[in-house]
Amino acid sequence: MLDCLDGVRVVSLAVNLPGPLAAAHLAGFGASVTKIEPPGGDPLAAVAPGWYAELTSNQQVTVLDLKDAGDRAELDALLTGADLLITAMRPSALRRLGLEDAHERYPGLSHVEIVGYDGALAEVPGHDLTYQAAQGTLQPPLMPTVPVVDLLGAERAVSAALLALRAEAGRGVGQRYRVVLEDAAADAAAAVRHGLAGSGAPLGGATPTYGIYATTDGHIALGALEPHFRTRVLDALGVDDTREEFERAFAAGSTTQWEELAEKVDIPLIGIRNPTSGDAK
Repeated sequence: MLDCLDGVRVVSLAVNLPGPLAAAHLAGFGASVTKIEPPGGDPLAAVAPGWYAELTSNQQVTVLDLKDAGDRAELDALLTGADLLITAMRPSALRRLGLEDAHERYPGLSHVEIVGYDGALAEVPGHDLTYQAAQGTLQPPLMPTVPVVDLLGAERAVSAALLALRAEAGRGVGQRYRVVLEDAAADAAAAVRHGLAGSGAPLGGATPTYGIYATTDGHIALGALEPHFRTRVLDALGVDDTREEFERAFAAGSTTQWEELAEKVDIPLIGIRNPTSGDAK
């Protein structure tokens, strides 16, 4: 990746997601990242060791007990001269660590603080699942397959980090940015609020040429929204524009057969794969 952050020093106290993902992106841009973990380690390492290893591959992982005076002194040494601090904890925990004003205590240090909520709800606990639940992006009883809020939060944290570094370079004073996951969840839910996605919406099953269909050996995803794609699909299948017709047509062929047809007539269609089973491109 780009080395645009070569020479930038980042210290991250964040575990789980999205902090470690943001730190990994910054490391990919060339920053030198030191990841501080508690004695119990990062929970992500236990539940998704492969992903954890991927995210920390370009980082220096250091275990510190911040309740220990010696270890706390080591953290202070790391923050002295660092350009950026990433945290992902409730404000009360940040205060207990004496880091609520880190951008003022350490010259030149900027702070990206990832929190679940802001304002009166700042101390309310939460995770990706609960943020999505509050914004209506879940379809019970199914669990989400992608931690959308965490991923969006990571991207916002990276953006905040870049803004902070730019501002600090111009003013010589560290900046503080707060990334609120509830806000990220609300933005992710805009498609549902405005009737674009969700049950019965254009991207939620109301449009036959945009949906999931069973084949003889699996399922395909068809994304023919635009008029020219819709026309090509109808011509290729020789059916009416109804979900029932599409279901009958696709059920008569294999996933590979439909992918080959899609390539031939140039339509957005692909077989649904399960990466955890090794069935991925």
